[in-house]
Amino acid sequence: MAHRFMKNRPTSYLRNLFVSVFLFLAVLGLFSYGIASVQKDIEKNEMETLQSAITRDITRCYAQEGTYPESLSYLVKHYGLTYNSEKYYIDYQPLGANLMPDVTIIQKGGKHSWVFDILKNI
Repeated sequence: MAHRFMKNRPTSYLRNLFVSVFLFLAVLGLFSYGIASVQKDIEKNEMETLQSAITRDITRCYAQEGTYPESLSYLVKHYGLTYNSEKYYIDYQPLGANLMPDVTIIQKGGKHSWVFDILKNI
């Protein structure tokens, strides 16, 4: 009576193997998705941080000197702006001494990397 509800059915080795492999691949897939999601968030935060650093330095230059900087290299040299030039392309377009420059940041190797390739060949 102790084994009344147990069935003596032999387990299949192949079935166990397939279930194990499937579970392993499912966990691996979820782990990969999680890492990709975190990487995407990190890249987004890097872009936002770079944008705010450039805006902050442009504003500080205008407050201290009375004019907006004429180039991005001026911000790098005089205000200590640092960024990864191998990862980001920054298009800096001064509009005048008393108008805030137009700044566009493009990530190299990202969705819009073809834009950088075109700009590099000009």
